[in-house]
Amino acid sequence: MARAIRHRIRARSDSDAGMTTAEYAVGTLGACALAAGLYKVATSTAVLEALAGVLDRALHAA
Repeated sequence: MARAIRHRIRARSDSDAGMTTAEYAVGTLGACALAAGLYKVATSTAVLEALAGVLDRALHAA
């Protein structure tokens, strides 16, 4: 009986071999794509001008 249980557990764990590595790879690629998109937005001319305007108004406020 114990031998059958060990065999079932081993069979189930072998079927998912490498699954977590693939999940981490997809997650890492997704995070990199999001970071690249945010970088493009944050360094765009419109955003930089808006930030400069906010800082200028904050520094020259009475």
